[in-house]
Amino acid sequence: MRSIGVEEELLLVDDRTGRPLAVARQALRSLATDGGTAVTNEIQQEMVEAVSRPHRNLDGLGADLVAGRERADVAARAAGARAAALATSPVAASPHATDSARYRAIMDRFGIIGRESLTCGFHIHVSIASPEEGVAVLDRIRTWLPVVLALSTNSPFWQAEDTGYQSYRSQVWGRWPCAGPTDLFGSVDAYRWYEQCLLDTGGPVDEGMLYFDARLSRSWPTVEVRVADVCLDPQDAVTIAGLVRGLVDTAAGHWRAGAEPRPVPSAALRVASWRAGRSGVGGQLVDPRTGRPRPAEEVVLDLLATIRPALVENGDDAVVADGTSHILARGTGATRQRAARAAGGRMTDAVMDAVRATHDQGRTGMQRVGGDSALRDDAGAVHRTVRADDLQAG
Repeated sequence: MRSIGVEEELLLVDDRTGRPLAVARQALRSLATDGGTAVTNEIQQEMVEAVSRPHRNLDGLGADLVAGRERADVAARAAGARAAALATSPVAASPHATDSARYRAIMDRFGIIGRESLTCGFHIHVSIASPEEGVAVLDRIRTWLPVVLALSTNSPFWQAEDTGYQSYRSQVWGRWPCAGPTDLFGSVDAYRWYEQCLLDTGGPVDEGMLYFDARLSRSWPTVEVRVADVCLDPQDAVTIAGLVRGLVDTAAGHWRAGAEPRPVPSAALRVASWRAGRSGVGGQLVDPRTGRPRPAEEVVLDLLATIRPALVENGDDAVVADGTSHILARGTGATRQRAARAAGGRMTDAVMDAVRATHDQGRTGMQRVGGDSALRDDAGAVHRTVRADDLQAG
């Protein structure tokens, strides 16, 4: 079974005004070096990153993820803030760059793109047997990554305005010149050549700025999927991590069987990602098989059917099916943020609700209905569910 680990970028916010606070250095200084979940700085002082250890099972990953959020929050509280899983700030913000030589170089080179880049992503590392397998996986998962983004969408607000997007983080992130989908590679040599071509332009400060939607990790023997927003609900994060592992397993199996990847242009994938960020799971997504719009729920169920054998083999089928049902039934973090803002009337209400959701380890309103994985809301209505028949390999 492949190991899996995650990195969650979290926003540091004032617990009265909802405003992002530039207190990462003070917060991190308060953490004891006790071997707990790693929490590190990021490009802006208004955010930190919680890094899990690698795990073989989703239960362990989920516990580590929750511990990382709590550890980040303990540090944030010591600096007069709270840690919130918000992919962008609902309240207007003027970020402050972290004081390091690398980050100063980035700000100097990229100007307003760097200065305004206060976004929090969710990065999923899945182990690979070799770079050759990793490149083969990258070539075969690329068409499904917009669906991963759609399931994670958690950034409807930007500078105190409703953007009309489910993931505006993906739009802001796309301003970096080396961000987004990549071409087909076919070999490790081609992948390294692609990297070197970008570095030779003098644009990226270093290899770490090759912000592909998915890439080979420079530090670990993993594929790193970087397309997702940080998830408001910790269980959504676990669901998406399990789904991504299944996607990597499936892609590796197709490579070993000699199946060729679909030759979809990266420009078309960029449009598919735009559509995913615009409407999330509430509208239409681009079907990876046809290249045409299709109801998001149908595309998600096709993805689950495609990776079902891997999910079953990993023991993740029930967790991923239940979690995906929950997302399809009640929407993503973006849905909850808009509802909180509408209920309270202020962007601050969305932030305060997000702080609660970030650290909520349970699921209000979720229960079993009969023998299927189903969701019943507080009013007792049964929503659309992912049933066993939906997961038949297609």
